[in-house]
Amino acid sequence: MPDSSSTPPTPARSRSVLVTGATGNLGRELLPRLRGAAAVRCLDRRRVGPRPGIESVRGDLTDADSVRAALDGIDTVFLMWPLLDSAPAEPLIAELAAAAPRVVYLSSTAIDDASPRQSDPIVQVHADMEHRLRDVGLRPTVLRSDTLASNTRGWAAQLRAGDVVRGPDMARTAVVDERDVAAVAAEVLLRRQDDSDRAPYLLTGPEVLSRADQVGILGAALGRNLRFEPVPVDVARARMLADGRPEPLVDALITASARRPESRLVTDDVERLTGVPARPFAQWAIDHSTEFGRHP
Repeated sequence: MPDSSSTPPTPARSRSVLVTGATGNLGRELLPRLRGAAAVRCLDRRRVGPRPGIESVRGDLTDADSVRAALDGIDTVFLMWPLLDSAPAEPLIAELAAAAPRVVYLSSTAIDDASPRQSDPIVQVHADMEHRLRDVGLRPTVLRSDTLASNTRGWAAQLRAGDVVRGPDMARTAVVDERDVAAVAAEVLLRRQDDSDRAPYLLTGPEVLSRADQVGILGAALGRNLRFEPVPVDVARARMLADGRPEPLVDALITASARRPESRLVTDDVERLTGVPARPFAQWAIDHSTEFGRHP
């Protein structure tokens, strides 16, 4: 009988992760955290530049064939759904149900579980996707994220031109750094235990901020006296359409500004999962100040 003490242990099977939304603000932060720790594949709608150690599959989340190809050999999926309607996700969800990977879904802290209808189309589609994934037995691990700090990049053109940010006002919320959300996502994607039976993780920043607060904090980072000027809904809608944004997205954003309630939710889920406290928005503003016209 061989001496078991001299037999090398069988290495753990490497995690294989499919990342959707890899070219977005959050996806770009997630990939470096997964590279080297798992076999990483991305489902990309467009041709992308070289990403060492990361495989790219061209395709679309609404196309069953490309989803099937992307899922081949994959045991874990990080899913971000990009559309304002969950109906086109039916082919995707059917392929996920057939392949049965572990699914980590990025959702929204604005979901009200006690309400049959959500405040606006953006929150509604997240609630619908959570239900669709569960209805086919996938038992997803859900990361509900608050407003990402990177949304602030939408103000860059205005701030390069002047000191006023104009747009529709939004309810106060605990803005969360996308780097913290990416760190949580990586931790959850790479872990071995199944945590799909717990309540969703609620990922927030450390303080509740209005848009005026964010603009003021960004101004401090830039060394400029900036201010936020809310504009009427009809004016905001016309400007967003003139900027070339799709009409359904514009209408969803306008509805969110009018109907989404203020959130006072602040959690420690980022710190519990990563061991590091969530970054304040002031840190994000300092780290990204050059994007808004400040030169080091």
